Amino acid sequence: MSERTSFEEQLKLHGKIIYKNKGISMRPLIRQGRDVMVIERPQGRLRRYDCPLYVRADGTHVLHRVLKVRENDYVICGDNCIHREFGITDGQIIGVLTAVIRDGKRTVSVNDFGYRLYSHLWCDFFYIRAALLYVRFGLAGLYRKIFPRGKRNG
Repeated sequence: MSERTSFEEQLKLHGKIIYKNKGISMRPLIRQGRDVMVIERPQGRLRRYDCPLYVRADGTHVLHRVLKVRENDYVICGDNCIHREFGITDGQIIGVLTAVIRDGKRTVSVNDFGYRLYSHLWCDFFYIRAALLYVRFGLAGLYRKIFPRGKRNG
């Protein structure tokens, strides 16, 4: 896909986009540089556990997971994030994840049992997961302070 062609245009023309992600906010589900996302136009309101591609107010495109469906908006968070986003509306959502291609070999549909189980566990235990990630991020920050990049071995 051309840098000049927007996600919105591709979805309008082809009904779906197949794209490698940038970033780590959806790890362990989607691994940067290894996995490919299949994103299609949404069909009506999203449900809990869906992964919408949406546009933030600053124009950034983000793929995160729906934690809660509210009457007029959604509560959304990345699988590798601890901060939830509130107030994401249907008007901001341009697509929804329908599959992940792992290492260019195996396609995992969002309808597969294993994927659905992962999604439920990841969302249903959000507060436990967020606490564990918070500790991990804190320890990583402490490590960086103790061992600055220029002084690490290797």
